[in-house]
Amino acid sequence: MKQNPTSQPTRQDDALLRNALLKLTAAQKITCVVVIVVVALIWYDLLNRLVAFGHDLDYSGLHALGPQAIEFIQQYNPFFWWGLVALCTLIIAYFLYRYVRGSQDKVRGKLVSAEMFTELVQQLSEPAKEVLRWAWQDRRDPVTVGDLQRTAHELRARRAAKITLARQHEQALDTAAPAPAPGASGLQSS
Repeated sequence: MKQNPTSQPTRQDDALLRNALLKLTAAQKITCVVVIVVVALIWYDLLNRLVAFGHDLDYSGLHALGPQAIEFIQQYNPFFWWGLVALCTLIIAYFLYRYVRGSQDKVRGKLVSAEMFTELVQQLSEPAKEVLRWAWQDRRDPVTVGDLQRTAHELRARRAAKITLARQHEQALDTAAPAPAPGASGLQSS
């Protein structure tokens, strides 16, 4: 299978992969967006309640600490509650990030159906198929969404040109005359 060194993947290849990936990952993306929006709305309501609670808090029962201490507490009270809100927001953001990453990892392992894969491969150009062969490293396992994602990424990173260059390097190395081994000229070094 000799490939023309100037042939490169087309924009259609990128569009085909992008559309196939969108079909395969749409449910996961929609679910993640819905979860993030729902959590954000709930957290927004809770943070408003938390700040209002802190604002309405009465510290007059702490008169044993003295008037200066109560004035100090009342002066810095909003900062404490907003600091608590910021800390909770970071914790929630961390858990949402972990949820999205876990969801992405799960969908990356999803197998591509034979029908969809056959349809995709029939429409891809030969250089794009070469990149797909390169991205699909373990041929004992079926193609996954992760393999297609890697193929799309590598197409944008000009992997087809790198594969062609690697073949040219291999060919140049195979056709080069072998260099004589050291000491093979009959002279022995002492």
